[in-house]
Amino acid sequence: MKTKSIYIHIPFCETICSYCDFCKVLYQSKWVDQYLEALDKEIKARYQQEIIDTIYIGGGTPSSLTLEQLAKLFEITNQFHKSKQLEFTIECNIEHITEEKLRLFKKAGINRISYGVQTFHTKYLKYLNRHHTKDEVLAKIELTKHYIPNINVDLMYAFQKETVEEVKEDIELFLQLDIPHISTYSLIIEPHTVLGIKEQYIDDTLDATMYEIICHTLKQHGFLHYEVSNFCKPEYQSKHNLTYWNNEHYYGFGMGASGYINHVRYTNTRSINHYLSLDYDYQKEELTQQVEMENELILGLRKLQGVSTTNFYQKYQKQVEEVFDIASLVKKGLLEVQEGYIRIPENKIYLSNEVLIHFIGDV
Repeated sequence: MKTKSIYIHIPFCETICSYCDFCKVLYQSKWVDQYLEALDKEIKARYQQEIIDTIYIGGGTPSSLTLEQLAKLFEITNQFHKSKQLEFTIECNIEHITEEKLRLFKKAGINRISYGVQTFHTKYLKYLNRHHTKDEVLAKIELTKHYIPNINVDLMYAFQKETVEEVKEDIELFLQLDIPHISTYSLIIEPHTVLGIKEQYIDDTLDATMYEIICHTLKQHGFLHYEVSNFCKPEYQSKHNLTYWNNEHYYGFGMGASGYINHVRYTNTRSINHYLSLDYDYQKEELTQQVEMENELILGLRKLQGVSTTNFYQKYQKQVEEVFDIASLVKKGLLEVQEGYIRIPENKIYLSNEVLIHFIGDV
């Protein structure tokens, strides 16, 4: 399997969001400069000169870097051999966006931007330790469209004490942004975060109701629900994220980044000191074919389209029904088989984890 995608992690943040469990450190200019040097060395040591279809710069907060530091980052990405159909995404915070940064992004080949908007409600932005305002979001999204119209925004819901009406208000405002991609996330309370100290999840029934409202409303407005948490206008699927859901190989460069190359999943060190010392590797796992086939379904069934039985056979030289008891899950109504695809029925996609657990471990 050829490696056609690259993830680059920029761990720096000006502030730490209360819910975030990603690999991150507070921004320090001297660390950024050293980090970019280490990143360049890692890429030069590992990149095997493949033609790349997708690049995704995530974080952390990549947009917290200065113009000069971003220019250095893009000098590093210039060493990749890029396909003519390249999708090149960068994650940004609304408050960091300036016309100068947008010009630099476009010049560097960025053609997709992902904004962590999360919500328009001031009280929940404060709860998440986010620092933009509604007016700022509206203005910066319009500015972005002049340079890079392929925009994703993240919508978060299921906050403590949030009501269904507040979720509906958020959806309507997100739709007013008139952008082609929306990712939706029910709040996950991670143990090593500020929220993890004291918060609890909302009622499951209320969470499910909010999810159903989001799905229904976005589909009514022309969005394709193509993955459990992702919605897009036609032809605007995230090509990079499809790499993950299709269980394809990809590089992970940077502190805390994960990759999947030659049947090995790896995760780089989460220590800034180790990374700056060029001690990149933290964990590696060589996958058996059985585990790779399990991952094929666990990841692929997140897509509303499901898993192609033809592609499964081409990759593993086995029929999926030989490996997994698909028939019994179909009989229970947990799966359906249509037009060469195995999928979770749309009315059960919210409960997808209850289906996917059947493909973990021994079958």
